[in-house]
Amino acid sequence: MSAPGLCWGIIGAGFIAGKFVNAVAKRSAASSVVAVGSRDRDKAASWAAEQGVPTAHGSYRELVDDPAVQAVYVATPHVFHLEHALLAVRAGKPVLIEKPIAVSAEQARTLAKAAADAGVFAMEAMWTRFLPHMTALRSLVAAGEIGELVHVHAEHSQHFPYDPAHRLYNPHLAGGALLDLGVYPLALVQDLLGRPTQVAAVGALTETGVDGQASLAMRHGDRAQSTVSTSMWGLSAISAQILGTDGRITFDGPFLRPTTLRLETRAGKQHSFDGEARNGFQFEVDEVARCVADGRTESAVLPLDDSIATLEVIDQARSALGVRYPFE
Repeated sequence: MSAPGLCWGIIGAGFIAGKFVNAVAKRSAASSVVAVGSRDRDKAASWAAEQGVPTAHGSYRELVDDPAVQAVYVATPHVFHLEHALLAVRAGKPVLIEKPIAVSAEQARTLAKAAADAGVFAMEAMWTRFLPHMTALRSLVAAGEIGELVHVHAEHSQHFPYDPAHRLYNPHLAGGALLDLGVYPLALVQDLLGRPTQVAAVGALTETGVDGQASLAMRHGDRAQSTVSTSMWGLSAISAQILGTDGRITFDGPFLRPTTLRLETRAGKQHSFDGEARNGFQFEVDEVARCVADGRTESAVLPLDDSIATLEVIDQARSALGVRYPFE
């Protein structure tokens, strides 16, 4: 709650942007949302009135050029993330980009270079990494509470009825399970084990040619391994297990939302951490504000290289499955 504040402008006026506004208005320490931009001025005005945002712009350029906007949140479909993030960077505005930060590692590297060249802060909005139970998880692992990490398993599946026009089924919008759902478990693996040294993937494609589901097995160094599964055809518990030589860590609810963490060791020790919180976006919002106030261009908790590494794995999995978007 001691985090400094920023005046935010939002690119995109949809559901996820509304959750961001709620987090800033009701949960964040000192930040505020002062403007929203859409390609449709009437839509922007209607959405702004509904959300209590004072200014609506009829273009994204107007939004990033607004002098009242100190930082930009990109909440458009991920096929547009690079384009819209670059607008903010070139306007000299710190930018938080909804996950995935881009649709490929190459795009993410382009963004990272542009931000570094401009000296502008940029971060992926992988909100899960900043949740209290994830902070506790990293502390427990670092303290050696479960010994040497040997395996991380995480999965994220949801059911989306087939609709070729839906963004998840649309190859022109970079659809598929991996970028929209699988990015969460893959980001967790990256957080705990780092870049894999070997990736194997199997899966199945939709009628439109995007990945409907995928399972990945990965090696990290000599001994550690990870498994990730994702699907947009089934409904899962969105669970994760972190296994060590001396114990394990699990979660009471979906690992990617605020929840309770549980630790059990071979010696019989049990520990729980209640990470329940409303909304959850406020933690990443305050991280950006702290970084900007400190003059940093990246977050130490979620550096751009981590986001790039996650996309490298998705690129490899897409290649193995034969998924290629029309614009690539």
